[in-house]
Amino acid sequence: MQGKQLHCNILQLGLTNHTYVSNSLIHMYGMLNDIETAHQVFEEMPPNTAADLVAWNSIIHCHVYCRSYKEALNLFTIMLKRRVQPDDATLVVTLSACGAIGALDFGRWIHSSFCMQQQEITTSVSNSLVDMYAKCGAMEEAYQIFSKMKCRKNIVSWNVMILGLASHGNGEEALALFREMLEENVEKPNDVTFLGVLCACSHAGMVDEGRRYFDIMIREYNIQPTTKHYGCMVDLFGRVGLLDEGYRLIKGMPVECINAIVWRTLLAACRIHGDVELGEKVRKHVLELGQDHSSDYVLLANMYASTGRWDEMSKERRSMQERGIQKPEPGNSSFINREILM
Repeated sequence: MQGKQLHCNILQLGLTNHTYVSNSLIHMYGMLNDIETAHQVFEEMPPNTAADLVAWNSIIHCHVYCRSYKEALNLFTIMLKRRVQPDDATLVVTLSACGAIGALDFGRWIHSSFCMQQQEITTSVSNSLVDMYAKCGAMEEAYQIFSKMKCRKNIVSWNVMILGLASHGNGEEALALFREMLEENVEKPNDVTFLGVLCACSHAGMVDEGRRYFDIMIREYNIQPTTKHYGCMVDLFGRVGLLDEGYRLIKGMPVECINAIVWRTLLAACRIHGDVELGEKVRKHVLELGQDHSSDYVLLANMYASTGRWDEMSKERRSMQERGIQKPEPGNSSFINREILM
């Protein structure tokens, strides 16, 4: 409400002709997830500001922030048709939209049409290219850009490459890159770096390494684990069947770090390894958090079915129907790991 009141005052004072005022309004509405009003402000900007690059960057960023990725890419093409040349900020935000929806061809087109025209690609654009290719699954292209960066690699450069390798199951390569980073002593690892390292250990089933790096993160680098770090460790223990250790880890977590996603990660592991008793206990913890999700019912029902407890399975199905909870769509079974890393 305060933002809209401010907007009304600006209109009354006739300040909307000032480009920086309109750009600030676009940014404000974007942060408030009000794309419609942000776009209205953009469209109502005076004709002499139609070619203002900051305005285009603001409205594209607004759509990316609100996860309207396709619309962001459409705005980028419209901007080009109006002969507004993108800068580094435009490329960074547009490439992030490509990575978010897996628009690999669009990202390649931006790379070849704009990035390669520059004599030296900046660190921020290079990082965005690595991140885009990695998120789209084009790991060879991501690593090629990372390894050939002429500008100085910063911590973001190392993080996006390590996370990219880890999230695509290349655990050994991710850990090797992390060790290379430490050996070169170019950047001090941060919480995001260790998130990638723990994810790599999880995907590769490296329990001892996972424990060691989790301990190093806390003791040597004084980084306090977040929910995401704990989630990676629970996922690691769950993958290799160390369910009790995963349960003890969650019970020992700070209260503020415990959420339904971490418990569901363990619940999914109980389903895979057929531990119905622990699965029931974990499900109670999820319910105590006041979180209801279709996956909880499906996982528990499937656990009952796998052990021949058909009455309990039917009870879960009925309970799900009575609460009007829909089954998850096909292809969404990996939502837990995605949420851990987001």
